[in-house]
Amino acid sequence: MSLDQLIQNCKKNDTKAQSELYKLYSSKLFAICLKYCRNRAEAEDNLQDSFVTIFNKISQYNNKGSFEGWLKRITINTALQRYRNKGVFNIVSEEKIEDVSVEIENEDVSIDFLLSTIQELPDRYRMVFNLYALDGYSHKEIAEMLDITTGTTKSNLARARMILKEKITTYKASLNSQLS
Repeated sequence: MSLDQLIQNCKKNDTKAQSELYKLYSSKLFAICLKYCRNRAEAEDNLQDSFVTIFNKISQYNNKGSFEGWLKRITINTALQRYRNKGVFNIVSEEKIEDVSVEIENEDVSIDFLLSTIQELPDRYRMVFNLYALDGYSHKEIAEMLDITTGTTKSNLARARMILKEKITTYKASLNSQLS
């Protein structure tokens, strides 16, 4: 069955088509959930909520743009909504802090370590870091999505990078001491 036919059948609430769509995209969307959530259980809840929203709103998809992109946006927005409801993005401080870059040499740090380190970031920093660094949104877009100022997004990104740099540096140092 083609993707267009699958979408059309999902619009008719065909449970077989919905199951097929879930099988087709659940692993990609789960990877997104893992980026935005603190742990696997929270990511599983977010994936479930995302698919509920996808099936409820699939009739709004009008074949303009990438269907996968539409699914990803719903998944990201579902995760963000969970944190918006908790007041995670309330402004604490917008002081300017120096922008920090994080250099990672692939052979030194595993993907699992990076993912768990990102998941450990405070919610506001993790969300902004993921939106900016991993999903390519601009500070203006992030500010609109999270209902905060661009100054706050820049500050949160810099803080996230600073925390990641410290954790990666500590991790590399512990690896080096084990090898010595």
